[in-house]
Amino acid sequence: MFTGIVSDVGTIDAVERQGDLRVRVSTAYPTHEIDLGASVACSGVCLTVVDKGPGWLDFDVSGETVSRTADDQWTAGRKLNLERALRLGDELGGHIVTGHVDGIGRVKLVEAIEGSHHVVIAAGPEIAPYVAPKGSITVDGVSLTVNAVDDTPEGVEFHLNIIPHTATVTTFATLAEGQAVNLEIDVLARYLQRMEALRAKG
Repeated sequence: MFTGIVSDVGTIDAVERQGDLRVRVSTAYPTHEIDLGASVACSGVCLTVVDKGPGWLDFDVSGETVSRTADDQWTAGRKLNLERALRLGDELGGHIVTGHVDGIGRVKLVEAIEGSHHVVIAAGPEIAPYVAPKGSITVDGVSLTVNAVDDTPEGVEFHLNIIPHTATVTTFATLAEGQAVNLEIDVLARYLQRMEALRAKG
């Protein structure tokens, strides 16, 4: 379980195919404090630490995970938003995040407004029912508040405001139009949608 509050930006140093992908990520985390088998969210994807050393962590990334995450995410040189798993007593600064990607969005617009960035992300119909103004959504592992929602024939477009601090401590400093991003809907929205679906069945 995570909160969507990024605590480090890592870099993929190497990718090897060993059946699945073995991905080595450099990090500022004190890796001696991280156990093998621990969970770390990597740009919104919950992965298990399978090896480690000073300044780096290794993860195995399955073919299923690769197929369900953003284009070119698992390539050398890629920056990743990192978050260690929530521990008992930690502050829940964002919202409850599971680290399971529900869909891929694509950045439609990035524009600077008074120091912040107005960002519009387009997503498909599988995401549309779960996005609401003032609701929460996770984008590449970052907990964000939706400012506005536009329904489209292709699904949905939603508007975000990225403040300078968020851009500085995440990969959003280089967010670009056309870029694919991992999306996770709010778990509460998921349950509400299920309740509504059951209610409609009568």
